[in-house]
Amino acid sequence: MIVINQQLVQLGQINQELLSTEKSRILKLMNKYSEVYSYQTMQQLEFELELRTQIIQASYLLWQSKARFATFKTSKCNEQYWNRTEKGGFQLKENVLPASALEDIFHNGHQYAFECATAIIIVFYKGVLECIGETYFNRLFTNLLLYNGKYDEDLNLFTYKGSDFLPGDCVYFKNPDHNPDTPQWQGENAIIVEEDLYYGHGIGIRSAKGIIDALNTKRKENAEQSAFLTEYITRVDFHYLSQFYVKVRESFISNQQFQQSLNLAICQIGSKTYLA
Repeated sequence: MIVINQQLVQLGQINQELLSTEKSRILKLMNKYSEVYSYQTMQQLEFELELRTQIIQASYLLWQSKARFATFKTSKCNEQYWNRTEKGGFQLKENVLPASALEDIFHNGHQYAFECATAIIIVFYKGVLECIGETYFNRLFTNLLLYNGKYDEDLNLFTYKGSDFLPGDCVYFKNPDHNPDTPQWQGENAIIVEEDLYYGHGIGIRSAKGIIDALNTKRKENAEQSAFLTEYITRVDFHYLSQFYVKVRESFISNQQFQQSLNLAICQIGSKTYLA
């Protein structure tokens, strides 16, 4: 269910004609779940829908980038932008803009190889970049380190146990009987891109069954337990990051125009709540 300014919002109150098909689908899932999605303003909801769609788009872009799967021991990066650490992570070089280094992964993917956990962080960063723009991204993420799920505190990821899976979330497939000689296949972090469609680095974009089938080929001899989708969900801090989305919009239009756009984004006409 969706709550804005402490008031329950019915799906029929939102003008979905102003939303993309993808955003409308996410909104309907939010409305269906018993989980409460609470926002101070309609603008925060708008931002979350936008960021979720950008995370989905980033998943497809990384999949198409030709960046390869690798263990931390064999990871690779473009040394024009990154220093590879002893543990196989990527540390942003001095005097390199974070946005430029991140974009290089998508433009020159053939020069990169990394684990699935790193891929998820890259996808999250890319989605945020597309939503808040280069200026705020470069200010927030000045010391990027890509390694084993490491991320800047401004991304503020949180993981919890639940069942309200939404496109743009990260979920985890566990492979309990994995081959001990290949610990990198003990599980797969994956982004939900559609209902029952996931992006997992090194496996690709597949259904839940497709990812499970792929992981089951990486099990030890005489394995008894299949891989499975867990109930763990990882999300970015949409509320915190939404403040920078507002400022980006404000910087491109006059204060009067900005106020008008806010009115369009949150105004009510009759029983309808309009989303810009």
